[in-house]
Amino acid sequence: MSVRRFRAMGCLVEVGGATEREAAEIRRLFEARDRQFSRFRPDSELSRVNESQREVVVVSKSFAQMAERALKAARATGGLVDPTLGVALRSAGYDRDFRALRPRREPARPGPVGRWRAVRVTGRLLIRPVGVELDLNGVVKGQTVDEALDLLSGEGFVSAGGDYAGCGAFDVVLPRGGSVRVTRGGLATSGTTKRRWLRADSWKHHLIDPRTGEPARSPWTEVTVSAATCVQADIAAKAAFLLGDAGPEWLDERQLPGRFLDEHGGELANESWRRALSPELAAA
Repeated sequence: MSVRRFRAMGCLVEVGGATEREAAEIRRLFEARDRQFSRFRPDSELSRVNESQREVVVVSKSFAQMAERALKAARATGGLVDPTLGVALRSAGYDRDFRALRPRREPARPGPVGRWRAVRVTGRLLIRPVGVELDLNGVVKGQTVDEALDLLSGEGFVSAGGDYAGCGAFDVVLPRGGSVRVTRGGLATSGTTKRRWLRADSWKHHLIDPRTGEPARSPWTEVTVSAATCVQADIAAKAAFLLGDAGPEWLDERQLPGRFLDEHGGELANESWRRALSPELAAA
């Protein structure tokens, strides 16, 4: 099977099983989403919304749909996956494209806590307090992977920076080695080993705890989750990471397979993951 690769949304995107036309459509989809939702492009719709000094902002239909999806994720996770952490991310030092980040001497600052309950979407109207900055990456990348998979006419897969969706049986490499065979659905990993940076000799990362406004403290370095779709897996992986020791049980309650890695080299699989691995990993 041919595999095509390109960069978008700050990560490597790999597409397997696509025709030339399908691969071009998928690349256009990723690039369009990057133009619309990037925090680092001054001309993106997200930047326009965040810079607005009005409480009510008219947005495009697609932006409104993505914002609604992010609010739904916040409700489903009790606010753990919060779309209002744009200022907190900048305060932690994530204020430019990741590849442009360099160690800095000045310490990071605590950011504001999440305020997803203060955000509403009515039609094409986005209502939020002035000064609240959105970051929709909690749903944008996973949703884009799912939509890209729908553009394939046959069996294949789409992978983007730890997010995977496939149609057909494919082996997917796991963090720290090993692989699983995913027969359907999505797989997503959230962690701190790759997307991190130094501020005043202290490591910071992009997984902000909305309860504190600062990079989360978790016993896990990587959490991988399988679900029916990539966006569902991505949301669940972030929530499980933020929940710390309670993450495995939280996933089991939702019958979602999860694999947890800690900083000491330990590995923990929840009951749903162990069950799914016999004889192969099947998405819930």
